[in-house]
Amino acid sequence: MTAQDGHPPAINELYHARRLGLVRLAVLMVDDLPTAEDIVQDVFAALYRRYGADLRKIADPNAYLTTGVMNAARSALRRRRTARAYVPPPPGTAPAAEDQALLGEGDRRVLSALGKLTVRQRQVMVLRYWSELSEQEIADTLHVSRGTVKSTASRALVLLRGLLEDR
Repeated sequence: MTAQDGHPPAINELYHARRLGLVRLAVLMVDDLPTAEDIVQDVFAALYRRYGADLRKIADPNAYLTTGVMNAARSALRRRRTARAYVPPPPGTAPAAEDQALLGEGDRRVLSALGKLTVRQRQVMVLRYWSELSEQEIADTLHVSRGTVKSTASRALVLLRGLLEDR
């Protein structure tokens, strides 16, 4: 698709020419019309943010759009799969009163501080200091690099120190 003067079309021309085909492509991928329309709209917005209304700087705008739609559809499917896999904890699962009574003040403070960390930070801290795993064992367990384990542990310790000193 090129404009009459041999230059790539302006983004509005490209939008009118390609939107419906891209929406159909996205619907085939995500099986949901509203999500497909959002995907196409987001890809066109990204194209505009990156190149503006004049598309002379991009070699093949159609390929850019198709690739963008496919990548965004895969991302939407991953998010959907993650959301469907989430199982909320059963209601009413509170610790027993005697469990809280047996904890000392320090233990309660540490547990409270751990609850303020991100999930990954909490995982690293528990695997390192409770399960006594090495950095490499933690990396293998969480499917991350050893460097990620080290940096996550370092940040978590800084946060924990700050939270425990505040009290």
